[in-house]
Amino acid sequence: MDNFINYAILLANKSLESSDIPVGAIVVCDGKIIGEGYNTKEKDCDILGHAEINSLKMAAKALNNWNLSSCDMYVTLKPCSMCFEIIRQCRIKNVYYLLEKPSNKKEFSKTNFLQINSLTNEKIYSSILSNFFKKLREKK
Repeated sequence: MDNFINYAILLANKSLESSDIPVGAIVVCDGKIIGEGYNTKEKDCDILGHAEINSLKMAAKALNNWNLSSCDMYVTLKPCSMCFEIIRQCRIKNVYYLLEKPSNKKEFSKTNFLQINSLTNEKIYSSILSNFFKKLREKK
């Protein structure tokens, strides 16, 4: 375990070169690193350039599958809410992190999420969604 987190720390240092928050992450499957990443949000001007996401994308490519349920992740800092949800979607088995976020660095958002009340459009979209899942079930 120490070897994996030590490697994640080395990756975190790469983030510093571009003034990104120093976070490193790796994805491990059967004791082998199949994905690695560090923060590249500032460097690449990419909102999704988080260490966790970068490592998950590499791992999915290595396995040719987005389902990473046989994998574990090692990350230097507890994942943010966006990364947490993407990790869940990838079905990662375990996430091992070294540090919690500092208490004065809480996530917050000024974004409002507002549902649109349009019965006609709701019916149209509901039908599209229902048909999609019906066809998906028929394939199985």
